[in-house]
Amino acid sequence: MRLLNNVLRESLVPACMFAPSSRGCGDDDGAESIEDGETFNGEAGDHGIDFSSKLALVSPNGEQYDSLLRQLHERMDEGCGETIYVVGVGSDGGDYGLNESDMEASVATVQSLCEQIESDLILLRERSETGGRVRDYLIRRRVGEADFLEVRVAVVGNVDAGKSTLLGVLTHGELDNGRGFARQKLFRHKHEMESGRTSSVGNDILGFDQEGQVVNKPDSHGGSLDWTKICEKSSKVITFIDLAGHEKYLKTTVFGMTGHLPDFCMLMVGSNAGIVGMTKEHLGLALALNVPVFVVVTKIDMCPANILQETLKLLQRLLKSPGCRKIPVLVQNKDDVIVTASNFSSERMCPIFQISNVTGENMDLLKMFLNLLSSRTSFKDDEPAEFQIDDTYSVPGVGTVVSGTTLRGLIRLNDTMLLGPDPLGAFISIAVKSIHRKRMPVKEVRGGQTASFALKKIKRSSIRKGMVMVSPRLNPQASWEFEAEILVLHHPTTISPRYQAMVHCGSIRQTATILTMNRDCLRTGDKATVHFRFIKTPEYLHVDQRLVFREGRTKAVGTITKLLQSTNNQPSNSKPPQIKMQSTKKVAPKREDGTVLSTDEVPSPGTAASTVPAHHAILSCSSFFIFQTLSNSTLTKFLIIC
Repeated sequence: MRLLNNVLRESLVPACMFAPSSRGCGDDDGAESIEDGETFNGEAGDHGIDFSSKLALVSPNGEQYDSLLRQLHERMDEGCGETIYVVGVGSDGGDYGLNESDMEASVATVQSLCEQIESDLILLRERSETGGRVRDYLIRRRVGEADFLEVRVAVVGNVDAGKSTLLGVLTHGELDNGRGFARQKLFRHKHEMESGRTSSVGNDILGFDQEGQVVNKPDSHGGSLDWTKICEKSSKVITFIDLAGHEKYLKTTVFGMTGHLPDFCMLMVGSNAGIVGMTKEHLGLALALNVPVFVVVTKIDMCPANILQETLKLLQRLLKSPGCRKIPVLVQNKDDVIVTASNFSSERMCPIFQISNVTGENMDLLKMFLNLLSSRTSFKDDEPAEFQIDDTYSVPGVGTVVSGTTLRGLIRLNDTMLLGPDPLGAFISIAVKSIHRKRMPVKEVRGGQTASFALKKIKRSSIRKGMVMVSPRLNPQASWEFEAEILVLHHPTTISPRYQAMVHCGSIRQTATILTMNRDCLRTGDKATVHFRFIKTPEYLHVDQRLVFREGRTKAVGTITKLLQSTNNQPSNSKPPQIKMQSTKKVAPKREDGTVLSTDEVPSPGTAASTVPAHHAILSCSSFFIFQTLSNSTLTKFLIIC
């Protein structure tokens, strides 16, 4: 392995080339390195205070202390409750490092700042530089008993790459036996256990306490995980979205990537098989949805060194290609983990881990990296609440339950929300009866958190995936038609108006028709503005939402640019009512006193004095009846208008 790393040193970028960043790894501006004491939003210029020196934390006065506190508070908000702070590094071009006394004084200042914002200070590493010592700290906000930070990671890759096996090892803390022992604990269906292949969207969690230690403790008898206990002990929970790798389950994988809103994507590559099958497909999907990607190369215990070297070279070539434009970084130690996690939010960097599920090699580096990941977007509680539904249940004794992701705002117990749209585009008022996060009862949920709600007085049959629960303040409107800028990634022939394909947008999955577009036809690689219309029901959409357009081998991605008003509010696939023959029972002929006539007494059809009623056949339609009378071998039709 050491020889292999030396061979790849020229092709893969070492992590030490990236400047250590103290900004939270979930910040969108993570590419900028804001070191210890650097000016934040021009505050130093406003007060005439120089924060560019590495000594800024040694003995700040009252005004400097307040500025440092505001700076840290804003960075914690941007990092969704956590950030990485480097002590002993300035931006004035001087030497890195502090002596013993200055380091202790700086750490005391940072500790005091953390107490002011009710956060914990955790030492990640300490290193020696030219001017002395430098320390990297993780600052994480304290959470209540029923609250925790949440990060969602989608797990993708080709079939047999080891996705479910890795999740089984991470979440259950027990190594695999090389024959699929670890993955059996994650499968939901019998056919998955028999084939060893995931066919549905699976979920599992990995909890970290305030110190960054894993808290998952499987049951000693059945080996199952108690999600409630994990969440109670955790200050941060990683939710893994286990997606299918087989090509025939691609629509399930696309729904998992769009509907579950992952913060990051973990691309699995088998070292022995290399980049095959759906690997490029899943990587392209993550890039199209702007989800940061890190790569995990598995099965290094059974792969020869030359095959592993070839796989890493192909991976490096793929990540550097014009379609990806990533910077591959091989993670080899804890220092590399901290540097890559600090700069990962730039979306250009792509860390690569080499692990073994059988021997556990480098598993600690992957866990440390997951602990340092933070959510990419921050939310405000005063925004109108919005919740998208990705699944529905009917729980005995509870009633209808919906699960999904809170897109923004704050939802509390007993809040009144608007649920919709229904097939006519209407929204109905419903009340939230109870709220659960990771199977743990809570009183409220915030933007970016997944949850499940028990709803009052509504049937499960009236709720579908893709519906939303929104605040009445939003006055929601459903849309039949919308306009989007799309890019055709692949199509075997040409796309023209009236073409139909499946649209994935958030948790929405519905067929749409192209009505018009600003080009005559579209081919692979073309961009266009396209006017879509849903064929079945209207949906609740937003401008700037990302969408995936898929049908067979056709794939396109885009962004919604405009919501359009439609005069036709009927489904495109609705058909005119069909005329159906109603079944009628044959009535035996009777006398006037009600007794049934014998066979000899029944007059023949040619008898003029027949008193037997004629047989009738009735054809019904929505607006008229055709009444047919059969008598004396003649057919007479009467049209009776309703």
